[in-house]
Amino acid sequence: MSGTLNSSLEINSSLEVPWWKEPTKDQWLAWVAAWLGWTLDAFDFTMFLLIMVPISQEFHVPLTEVAFVLSVTLWLRLVGAVGSGWLADRVGRKIPLMISILWYSLSNFAAGFSPTFTYLFIFRALLGIGMGGEWPAGAALAMETWPVRSRGLMGGVLQGSWGLGFMLSSAIYGLFYSYIGWRGMLWVGVLPALSVFYVRKYVKEPPVWLENRRRQRVEQREVRAPLISIFKRGVLANTLTACVWLAGGFVAYYSVNALFATYLQKELHLSPGQVATPIFFANLGLFLSTCGWGWWSDRFGRRAAIIIPALIALPLAPLYLLSSDFLWIALGFIAQGMCAGGGMHGQMVPYLNERFPTEIRATAAAFCYHQGAIFGGFVPLVLTFVAERYGTGLALPMIVGTWIGCLAWTAAAFYGPETKGKLLVPDLVVA
Repeated sequence: MSGTLNSSLEINSSLEVPWWKEPTKDQWLAWVAAWLGWTLDAFDFTMFLLIMVPISQEFHVPLTEVAFVLSVTLWLRLVGAVGSGWLADRVGRKIPLMISILWYSLSNFAAGFSPTFTYLFIFRALLGIGMGGEWPAGAALAMETWPVRSRGLMGGVLQGSWGLGFMLSSAIYGLFYSYIGWRGMLWVGVLPALSVFYVRKYVKEPPVWLENRRRQRVEQREVRAPLISIFKRGVLANTLTACVWLAGGFVAYYSVNALFATYLQKELHLSPGQVATPIFFANLGLFLSTCGWGWWSDRFGRRAAIIIPALIALPLAPLYLLSSDFLWIALGFIAQGMCAGGGMHGQMVPYLNERFPTEIRATAAAFCYHQGAIFGGFVPLVLTFVAERYGTGLALPMIVGTWIGCLAWTAAAFYGPETKGKLLVPDLVVA
């Protein structure tokens, strides 16, 4: 009760100052740490989407096999996420965040030295473990620390920074690929490891987690198996709707983004600069739209900010993917990025973390988010198989995948809880 009362007093007093002046220095430092981890995670992962065709050509393997590397990377995210979520709920948010950043950075760097396709396969697959581990630790750290009044906005900015990482990888591809090749692209991916020094020196554990952990020990109610707890009565329905919601999001996103560069290279025969341009601006649009929908969610609710852009995305996919005009394709992909990318995904961080209690938050977020990656991992594999087996080209399977994902996303969000304005407190809930 005291935690809720104090939080309510803080909210009332915070209304007297602009929202951006409300966070303390420590809150900003924690949010920046999560932002760095996620943005650079996106940078390391998405560069592979741009170099699938040249990898296929160098190692003389079918494109379907290269797409399978992407699928396995996504599947192994669940392994890293569950381990990181358990560790974050047990020992704090900082340690698993630092481990994950080092893991995915070094895996990407090692993949650049691949003498064989098998070597590349192993290290890009291992990257998925580190990639999966970053999100739950970073998201919990940021959302538990940040003031409730602007949590939707800053959660949207955090999640939308995936687009900034994608922008960075597409810019390097467009400007330098001709000089450094696909191996150089992967070697550049070691740079995110430097952010670990920042996290270690400046970031503190969230007070709400520290107090919750203290109460667990004092009351002898430690949650030793949080992964089991998210499937208990009272939490199960919330867990299942979150799983369907996120699976739909991953399917919709990867139906287009996993293969868009490949589609432009293989079927439209565009240059690196032409491929990079729409991807760059689509991810800029993704980032800006997460900010806009985050503002909306803080005022009108999380579910509306999640459902509306998914419905807008449905008619967009065929409008540009069935066109042969490069300008129309580019504009449509940018609009799609603002809806099926930033619009849909911007509230993943705040909404998912608000749905679960503190003692199982990181584990629940890790499992629900990254089980969605399992479904997303099947997308590039299935779509390339259909395109090559039935001669449809990539556009039609990409459209169908987008529709399936958006509809599943909308239905699950409609039946999920509304969490706008929810206080994150240290009170013990799950036994």
